[in-house]
Amino acid sequence: MMTNIHLVGGEKGGVGKSLVARLLAQYMIDNSIEFLGFDSDRSHGALLRFYAGYSSPILIDKYESLDVIVEAATEKPGRRILVDLAAQTNEQLMQWMDDSQLLEVAPEIGLNVRYWHVMDSGRDSVDLLKRLLDKHGNRLHYTLVLNQLRGDDFRILENSGEKQRALEMGASVVTLKRLHEASMSKIDASSSSFWAAVNKSDGDTTGLRLLERQRVKVWLKSAYTELAKPGV
Repeated sequence: MMTNIHLVGGEKGGVGKSLVARLLAQYMIDNSIEFLGFDSDRSHGALLRFYAGYSSPILIDKYESLDVIVEAATEKPGRRILVDLAAQTNEQLMQWMDDSQLLEVAPEIGLNVRYWHVMDSGRDSVDLLKRLLDKHGNRLHYTLVLNQLRGDDFRILENSGEKQRALEMGASVVTLKRLHEASMSKIDASSSSFWAAVNKSDGDTTGLRLLERQRVKVWLKSAYTELAKPGV
């Protein structure tokens, strides 16, 4: 049985990496998929904040800390591993992967490593995708996440040729639709999970009104449909 390791990155700050990690965590909880989360953001760790019961911190600059990811994956085959990568951590992560020859040995030890490249609509995200594809080629499984919460005009990506190049390498593409900013702000301000946002309880602290909650529910359903495309 293969174990899926989901690396959620994009390198650039503010593109929505932690949002995608939170969505993946909630998707797995709602679908009764066992997983273990790791958070590399020392100051604003979203998995540790919103899904503390499922997550542990890792130090991206310590090999012995990163090694725990693989150890956790191999000790319980079939359990998913979710890693939320902070901005500016790719170089250290890739160096660890290279020094450990992780992608070379992954099939032998039953690991399927998928990199979720979270993108906004800017040039930087495209340049970072090019660098990622140049570095790893077909050795890594890719999912491009077009985050419309950070811009909905992805013509730079479409015209760059990098999306087509990624697709030729077997990449999948998912699109996160825009959610009204005020609703997301309320969810974050109350440190609520997405489950709490769409399921009103007596102890609700989100302050979401009836139709706001309905819009979050519709948005979450759309996000789940997208996340299911590459397989979790």
